[in-house]
Amino acid sequence: MDKKFSRRDFIKISGASTAALATGVVGGLGAAGSASAKEKDAKVNTGGAAALPKAKGPRVVVVGGGTAGLTIAKYVKKENPKLDVVLVEKRDMYESCFTSNLWYAGLINLESLAAHSFLDAAKNSNYTFFNATCTGLDRGSRTLHTNQGTIKYDYLVIAPGIDYDYSRIGVKDTDKEYMLRTNFPGGFAMPTEHVSIRDKILGFEGGVFVQTVPSGNYRCLPAPYERACMIASHIKKNKIKGKVLVLDHNPDITIKTKGFHAAFDELYKGIVEYVGKAEIEDVDPVKKVIKTKFDSYNFDDASIYPGVRASRLIEQMGLVDNSSPQKEAHIDPFKYNVIGDDRVYVAGDARPQPYSKSANTANSEGHYVAKVIAARSMGKDISWVSPHTLCYSMVNAEPMEAISVDAGYAYDDKKKAFGFANVIMLENRDQAKGHATIEWAKGIYRDLFS
Repeated sequence: MDKKFSRRDFIKISGASTAALATGVVGGLGAAGSASAKEKDAKVNTGGAAALPKAKGPRVVVVGGGTAGLTIAKYVKKENPKLDVVLVEKRDMYESCFTSNLWYAGLINLESLAAHSFLDAAKNSNYTFFNATCTGLDRGSRTLHTNQGTIKYDYLVIAPGIDYDYSRIGVKDTDKEYMLRTNFPGGFAMPTEHVSIRDKILGFEGGVFVQTVPSGNYRCLPAPYERACMIASHIKKNKIKGKVLVLDHNPDITIKTKGFHAAFDELYKGIVEYVGKAEIEDVDPVKKVIKTKFDSYNFDDASIYPGVRASRLIEQMGLVDNSSPQKEAHIDPFKYNVIGDDRVYVAGDARPQPYSKSANTANSEGHYVAKVIAARSMGKDISWVSPHTLCYSMVNAEPMEAISVDAGYAYDDKKKAFGFANVIMLENRDQAKGHATIEWAKGIYRDLFS
């Protein structure tokens, strides 16, 4: 690698900017806005080296304590116990996004989502948890900058998750965007959104509750439809005079199509109204009107999911693939390292491969990335292994009934593209899959924290 780095190669992100735009970021990386030329030139005062134990071997730093980051931190240590592993995460309390829809319907409690300890995860798997916010990266000297000091690395994994992209629904005004973020949150980025949406659902007294579905490869393809079912179950149970209006940018339900349509038509007839090809062009958060390409819809309350892009840190650290519509990382699609740098890796929902942006996918992918890094640390290499997408969707709350999909991926050499492979779609809802949904989530939590 060329050791002559320009100022652009040494990216510093100010803490003030991080605080201003941190909404929508998941994991250990804060987001930053535009800084003045003076601010860009200013040296970030991180107080010297981070107060970490001395490395007892080659150091692997994992940034972001979501599903991918937690998996990699645990398993890279298992694959090569000689590695010294540090997980950097800005949150001091964990809360998952997956299974949050079940909380809205009262099928699980908040403890199920949040009562998981970063400290216990680190202790149980013999790595170090470091509660800090990433503020910059110097790949030339292999140095990560945080608000708690600098960390030298031998290998770096960045797993920062997603940001929202409100321009995808025609919202480019910052004031309007933040009115939507505050009043009608998407519910797929920050833990605080889950609390807000649950309060909305429990306080819903009638009218139209809108759930939007974005285009592209958004986080958890079936989740907006599952949420619509859980809201509808609440309306049905409490005999509320209202409905859930699902406005889907896509021509039809993106996955488990038959199963969700059956639930809408058979369980929630007159309660769920599904509209495909609803390409949102603007939203008026004051008048509560959504304008699509062909129609306008009034609503009383909503969860507006605008679409996603990779965390802005990927772009700000100079790791973005500029050809990616969702600003995802420019990495080797089989080995996950940044192109031209086999010491820096990007995993989870910020990677460009068209795999599902979901918990089980990130977890299985994390196992593989850990093996890649561990092997390379020992001068070896391994063959590519497909991620695994096992996903349950609850469609009925009383009794608990779910549908599911089980799939892998394959690479087509002729098309130079990835696609689904060995898909098993189980779209007839039943209670067995309903209970399996809960056990599936418990299994992921055990893998991350035990």
